Amino acid sequence: MKIAFISDIHGNAVALEAVLEDIRKKNIEKICVLGDICYRGPEPKKALELVRSLQADVIKGNADEWVVRGVKQGEVPETALEMMNKERDWIFSKLESTDIEYLSQLPTELKLVEQGIDIYAFHATPASLFEVIPQNAEDILLQDKVLSKQDSAIYLYAHIHKPYIRYLNGKVIMNIGSVGLPFDGVAKASYGLISIHETGFSTSIERVDFDTEKVMKQYIESNYPNTEMMIQVLKKASI
Repeated sequence: MKIAFISDIHGNAVALEAVLEDIRKKNIEKICVLGDICYRGPEPKKALELVRSLQADVIKGNADEWVVRGVKQGEVPETALEMMNKERDWIFSKLESTDIEYLSQLPTELKLVEQGIDIYAFHATPASLFEVIPQNAEDILLQDKVLSKQDSAIYLYAHIHKPYIRYLNGKVIMNIGSVGLPFDGVAKASYGLISIHETGFSTSIERVDFDTEKVMKQYIESNYPNTEMMIQVLKKASI
């Protein structure tokens, strides 16, 4: 049994299509989506339609919440608030009421049991869509914020756009990175893969090339409100 965990697509349908093709080639049976589907990309509607066509398990991310109700004061730096809401309004204008309803009703956690392996997934932390748990977090923080709510073998999250795998107290903690906006300096889409077999399981981070030049052109041609910044993020794979 192979399960792909994807997240942080951010309206980058080009990257999402590349990842879905990689998943198909690897004969992966199940896909789970850990949020942030539309916001900050040039093709929000197409990205959402692709996700909805998968019949996957999908949970909500902070950016999905922002698309539904806007970015609130205190959730981002004050200097970025106005522009981020301009971006949100642009994304909102590209979606239909049924899309907004879909995003608003997404659950915030995912619990799976596959061949006796317990898997627990969420976007940022089990208690928050917004909290940041970095890849170099101290063990005590991971224990408190990631491991404390649910007893599972594997814990997965996204949000930070920097993939990693760590082991703590006999548990696997995996951040699956970002499909559409990687921040780790590697300009390739990222997703997590769990392979379950008769004697156990393995975990890995998969990286996939996508046409960044095409996405940059899409930002320009669509008159996206924060084009220059987003092009630089794509080029550097960093913020």
